[in-house]
Amino acid sequence: MKEIVNNSYKYSDLTGKIIGCAMKVHSALGSGFQEVIYQRALAIEMEKQGLAFTRELEMMIYYEGIEVGKRRVDFLIADIVMVEIKATSKLEDAHLAQVINYLEAYRLETGLLLNFGSKSLEFKRITNEYKLAKQQSSNKNH
Repeated sequence: MKEIVNNSYKYSDLTGKIIGCAMKVHSALGSGFQEVIYQRALAIEMEKQGLAFTRELEMMIYYEGIEVGKRRVDFLIADIVMVEIKATSKLEDAHLAQVINYLEAYRLETGLLLNFGSKSLEFKRITNEYKLAKQQSSNKNH
């Protein structure tokens, strides 16, 4: 089983709590439901754990300063970790690309991709390397 808390990750304690909540939901419900069922159950579990979050946060997408569309993030936790939920038999590269695109578009550093559709909960921590590199670069200049 994957390690939930790994201190080499930024926000490891928070992402560990989120993954723990997701594991509890998956253990109770199993696989086979639509994403919205897991989303609702995860919201209940995260509330019980005292995590601050916004569900289905609609955010604008911009191109060269012009709004070109809107996307909904399943969860934004504590205004720093984005969570995208899937309920598919297997995670695909397109799911990972979606989270990376959201992180870049919303200028967030950390995301979680949770898949409730497989026999065991699948999760991936994703880091926005561009934002991380930019922050490290600006820290060196100060």
